[in-house]
Amino acid sequence: MTISLEVSWDLDGITMEGTVTRPDAAGPLPGVVLVAGSGPTDRNWCSPLLPGTNGAGQQFAEALAAAGIASMRYDKRASGPHVMENVPKLMGKLSMGSHLDELAGAVHAFVDTGCVDPARIIGLGNSEGTLHVLHYAASEQPIPFAGIILAAPPGRPTRDLLLMQLGTQAAQLPNGDELMDKVRQACARFDAGGAMDPDPVLPEQVRMVLQSFETPVNLPLARELWGESACDTLPRITIPVLVLIGGKDIQVDRYADGDVLQACTAGMDNVTFAFPPDANHVFKQDTRPLDQVVAAPGSGYNESDSPLDPESLSTIVRWIAGVPTTASGPGAVIAAPGPKS
Repeated sequence: MTISLEVSWDLDGITMEGTVTRPDAAGPLPGVVLVAGSGPTDRNWCSPLLPGTNGAGQQFAEALAAAGIASMRYDKRASGPHVMENVPKLMGKLSMGSHLDELAGAVHAFVDTGCVDPARIIGLGNSEGTLHVLHYAASEQPIPFAGIILAAPPGRPTRDLLLMQLGTQAAQLPNGDELMDKVRQACARFDAGGAMDPDPVLPEQVRMVLQSFETPVNLPLARELWGESACDTLPRITIPVLVLIGGKDIQVDRYADGDVLQACTAGMDNVTFAFPPDANHVFKQDTRPLDQVVAAPGSGYNESDSPLDPESLSTIVRWIAGVPTTASGPGAVIAAPGPKS
């Protein structure tokens, strides 16, 4: 049986809300704090930008509870049901530091429930959330993580990931090369500290993506993210780390990002890599050929019948079971990337 508990806490005058999901078992239990990805992604890892309500965050929470592990998942202040009332209060205040404060508050609220062992808490971040988990692990915290799980961490800066993603979409258009030149020009202007000022000939959706980086509510966070990757912090982490990149992920690439991440952690016995072949960006199972996934970006994320990738889930549960309560522990490569095809 699974028990869910709604919790809330105040952060800078804004009420944060989260859900603790746990097995009906005597505690204190090992615990996982789930940190969602970028933008308005909520505690369940659903985004209003993508259809569907079957979010991987909730699925992970329920699966972890079935394995005897408690979890906390929370809405960032710029996500969830109160986002519209919170956004005016956050104008000019969103930053990597503000996200770290949110995570720290979630950890404390989790411990305050009394169901979790403070010495056995794992941070599990997805996509941008991996950077916030890394920042927490690299900083002095009253309740340190015993280990961290980086699910789809960016091995390259955000600017490079954006260019890759837009380039993949542009490749399907007859004038894709011309459009990508204009995208690169806009990114170069932002690189230099100016405005994106995207060319009007770019498709409206592409212009909106570029301009989103400079909207007042996204600053200064967007400029901090623009040049940051997991490689900036990961080499300094000494606790156990599990890095997962799915073979059907079209946002973070198992080779372009995975190779860089493996290179920056070479010789670090505390870091374990896994590359589940049928996992997408939010670790749902996707058995379609990769070219079909690329042709339908966003599908397979939140549909009612889209399950978690079983290999990813078993890898996570097995790895958590081996994490000691101290700040040391062995790592390994579970499955290195195979030959590029």
